[in-house]
Amino acid sequence: MERVYKTMQRTGACSIAVGVIILVTGVTVGIMSIVCGGLLLKRKGEITF
Repeated sequence: MERVYKTMQRTGACSIAVGVIILVTGVTVGIMSIVCGGLLLKRKGEITF
């Protein structure tokens, strides 16, 4: 019975770790998108179609 609890504990810890990694990646990509969008708006006069 104790093996089951240890397995559940490891699975839960792994799930939390994956969740944190996904959260950090999402925040990083969001910040990069905002910065790149700001640069495009700043230089919109230079962009020609």
